[in-house]
Amino acid sequence: MKAVQASGFGGPEVLAVHELSDPVAGPGEVVVDVAAADVMFLDTQLRRGWGKDFFPLEPPYVPGGGVAGVVASVGPGVDPSWKGKRVSTPTAAAEIGGGLPIGGYAEKAVAKDATLVEVPDGLTMTRAAALVHDGRTALAVFDHANVRPGEWILITAAGGGLGILLIQLARAAGANVVAAARGAAKLELAGRLGANVVVDYTAPDWAAKARAATGGVGADVVFDGAGGPLGGAASTATANAGRFLGYGAAAGELAEAVQEEVAARDVVVHGLFDITGGDTDWKELARRAHAEVAAGRLQVVIGQTFSLEHADQAHAAIESRSAVGRTLLTV
Repeated sequence: MKAVQASGFGGPEVLAVHELSDPVAGPGEVVVDVAAADVMFLDTQLRRGWGKDFFPLEPPYVPGGGVAGVVASVGPGVDPSWKGKRVSTPTAAAEIGGGLPIGGYAEKAVAKDATLVEVPDGLTMTRAAALVHDGRTALAVFDHANVRPGEWILITAAGGGLGILLIQLARAAGANVVAAARGAAKLELAGRLGANVVVDYTAPDWAAKARAATGGVGADVVFDGAGGPLGGAASTATANAGRFLGYGAAAGELAEAVQEEVAARDVVVHGLFDITGGDTDWKELARRAHAEVAAGRLQVVIGQTFSLEHADQAHAAIESRSAVGRTLLTV
């Protein structure tokens, strides 16, 4: 099969297509003929050698943590009725922390049968791939926030796949949205999807503008998908006794320590592990996301797709911050 390998840690140029042996499903596993693979910001960080304490990768390896496709074969102990079904799933490599050499950037990928979600007829494979991570995470984050009608919600990284879904969920719940993103294309998209106010966080006073948009009180809820200094700035736009949910690292790291300042204002801070606890039913969240998109109640925005041969371009687009919405590789 054809697969993209990272030959070493470094820039996008370390990614290239190679011919590899087809994977074989082990106990509790299936092999998926990949139609589309999710490309995440995390993939670009791992390619540069970040996070080895959590993701024990060693080159050469095949990146990619989520795919949609058709089950080609099943391993021992797996219900044979999965064969031939359209599914979306994290890859087995992603499920065990990236320790396996085969990820989703390939014509075939291995997945655990326990993570398979059948793709409904009303959902395309590309949209299903775009929802592997964003769909279930958006619902987990949104459910945790307990958003109420009339509240003001600030969303950072609002032009990315996850932020786009959160804009729509907040508006459907009757909340008002301030969308913060970088550049005209992302801000235009956020506005089109329902954001009441858009703020470009390349402006040095963007957080003050976000607070001003709420009438000066601050956001009742902050969904921080950016992290780093941007997340720290977003915390200053949170209302007293508001809720700050930090789940992303698009700016490099999770939100910097803001506990002291926000604690003085009774802001409740929820980190990623608070939001995604061990009791989270990820498969049910994935099914909900599929149903919402298939019914037309939630829009998935796939901003750019690339072939396996151009995986390096996909990574470059994400790192340059020019990518809008979700980025996919199609097979």
